[in-house]
Amino acid sequence: MQLNPIPLSGFALRTGGLYISLLIFSSLAIAAPIVGGNVTLNNGAPVESWFLTQGATLSVNNAQTLGIDADSSTVNVNVGGSTQTISARNNSTVNLSGATVAGDNGQSGLELVSSEGNIDNSTVSGDFFGISAVRFSTTEDGSTVNVTGKSTITGVDAGAFASSHSLINVTDSSLEGTADTGYGLWLQSADAVAKNSTIIGGKDGVFIELDQTGVAPATLSLDNTTVQGKSGSAIVVDFDNFERSTATLTLNNSRLLASNDTLLEVKGGANVSMIVNGSTLNGNVVTESGSTTELTLQNNSVLTGRLENVASATINDTAQWVLVGDSQVGKLALNGGSVKFGAENAFYQLNVTDLSGNGRFLMGTNLATGQTDLLNVTGTATGSHELVIASSGTEPAAGQPVTVVKTAGGDARFSLFNNVVDQGAYSYALAKSGNDWILDPSTRTVSPGARSVLALFNTPLPTWYGELTSLRTRMGELRFNPGQSGAWGRTYGNKFEIADGSGVGYRQTQRGFTLGADAALGDSQWLVGVMGGHSSSDLDLDAGTSGNVDSYYLGTYATWLDTSSGYYADAVLKVNRFRNEAKVSLSDGARAKGDYDNTGVGGSVEFGRHIKLDDGYFIEPFTKWSAVVIQGKHFSLDNDLQADGDRARSLLGEVGMTAGRNFKMKDDITLQPYVRVSGAYEFEKNNEVQVNDKVFQNNLSGSRVLLGTGIAASMTNNLQVHADYEYSDGKNFRQPGGLTLGLRYAF
Repeated sequence: MQLNPIPLSGFALRTGGLYISLLIFSSLAIAAPIVGGNVTLNNGAPVESWFLTQGATLSVNNAQTLGIDADSSTVNVNVGGSTQTISARNNSTVNLSGATVAGDNGQSGLELVSSEGNIDNSTVSGDFFGISAVRFSTTEDGSTVNVTGKSTITGVDAGAFASSHSLINVTDSSLEGTADTGYGLWLQSADAVAKNSTIIGGKDGVFIELDQTGVAPATLSLDNTTVQGKSGSAIVVDFDNFERSTATLTLNNSRLLASNDTLLEVKGGANVSMIVNGSTLNGNVVTESGSTTELTLQNNSVLTGRLENVASATINDTAQWVLVGDSQVGKLALNGGSVKFGAENAFYQLNVTDLSGNGRFLMGTNLATGQTDLLNVTGTATGSHELVIASSGTEPAAGQPVTVVKTAGGDARFSLFNNVVDQGAYSYALAKSGNDWILDPSTRTVSPGARSVLALFNTPLPTWYGELTSLRTRMGELRFNPGQSGAWGRTYGNKFEIADGSGVGYRQTQRGFTLGADAALGDSQWLVGVMGGHSSSDLDLDAGTSGNVDSYYLGTYATWLDTSSGYYADAVLKVNRFRNEAKVSLSDGARAKGDYDNTGVGGSVEFGRHIKLDDGYFIEPFTKWSAVVIQGKHFSLDNDLQADGDRARSLLGEVGMTAGRNFKMKDDITLQPYVRVSGAYEFEKNNEVQVNDKVFQNNLSGSRVLLGTGIAASMTNNLQVHADYEYSDGKNFRQPGGLTLGLRYAF
């Protein structure tokens, strides 16, 4: 059917806070309407305007038209089809698939009045709105628009506008308002759902206002969607002080971007409830006086920004609010969530009227300057809350408590994560003072950082002794082949426990090896040799704090054996290079580390006599004296804790007895099991260490008892092997076990 075209113009008009659609018809070339019929336009059809009524259907297939007006009718624009403005009302349906709609001369692209639009993989643009979805002022029948399939919707004032009782669904598509004052989405008491989409406004991303006829406010649901305000806020809710009702915003794994850093701006007496799920947001929530905002963060959501004049904030599960400045909240409820007080060395105050629930506050404080983050509850505080206060290596001002929580009342309980906070050389506990909670200097204990430093400066001493040992433990039984040159080696492992009374308690596990060679001096009873080796020690200071000392050493020795009298002497000189490393677990869960190198020089002299008894038995009384000096050093941990260790010294005297028996076996094998008991005394008492100018003493002095057992075996005329186990216990030093395995080959 061929009809004469009718020029058509459509535009939206706001009256009394409600947008309605008006149509203006020209008297020029008015076409007969399509009344209840079906018309299909294919490629090459004349470019005309169309008017549909009474259930008519117009299908545009790869063809072009001017404006289309539909009243209780259906418009289908399919792949390749393009039109100017489409206006549809009274339960009309507009279906766009692979189509292009362009409204010009101040018109919107698609105008729906109490109608439905389905847009798939299409482009819709307008000089006013891209899409307008409204209702007649005399009815509550709104419009519904479904935008899918990577469709692009643009308008000058807004990508899409919807009035009350209307719904806009956007999936895998984009909305954009291109004007400097434009909105990506404009809701007037309407509902909108966006999934996997982008909403961009030249000014604000989404603008929400109230239909002044008194209908319910808007709801907006964003799922994996980005909303951006190019020159303003991401979302603005402004009720123009008409009435108090609540707009509901729900974000699921979505982003809000704003050039003014305001993610949500609430004003004009508006009430807003925003629920954030699984989203990471950076920006502020700003509420004008007279308006209210209720914010809920949950399901791993993170909001980094200020909350200004927010009525309530609920932080659930593992969600977190990160402050970037002073903030204020009416009611703060933590249900497993946390509040972090911004960046390191930036201190903020959070003012809360009422606090409830159970959660965590991550805070910072500088006890040296008294600066601190502060939680200030001006009303009632209830619940149980944990404070994670950032540790620091710097030293606080002496004796000055720092208030970290203020409350006006309530039965809230506050505690510190790991029970303490590390500040410099000491750790401090939390104490209640009236209604406030303070870091109390009277409760201080040595911090993990200081403990690790003290342990590192102390460790070279037991390390040095673990490498040295006695002549028998080092080289086995030289009397199996006296006066012969040889080469030898030993591998060893030791466990040491240093008591808290020494200055700091820790456990040390050492393992290493030594290789040596010696030569007899002519026909004399002297052996002169050299040795070298390496050991590695792991330190355990509990609570995740540890250290490691790698030791490399070279030495020389001279040994004298008088086979006739049984007397012997052994002198050793040894030089060590230590590589020391600390790994500290701090009270706030952070890690600190530091390392340094230093050198040690020491020696030992052992005298004894091998006394033969009947039936192969023997006893061997001995005394041994050792001295070592370890180089002092300055080093720091990367949390700014400073440490200075003076030279560490040791003078250890030991007197004891070895008893054993030689067993002659077949094939010229000789076995010599033995036991050993001795007493030792450490004479050096004070090895000073300064941590942030706080003086500590490492003290291994005192007596100890040593017990040992072992076996030496002469396998051939040239080869012997030996094994030795040792235990010691004393005032500040304990060795639960030490094992040596060695061999010597005589030339």
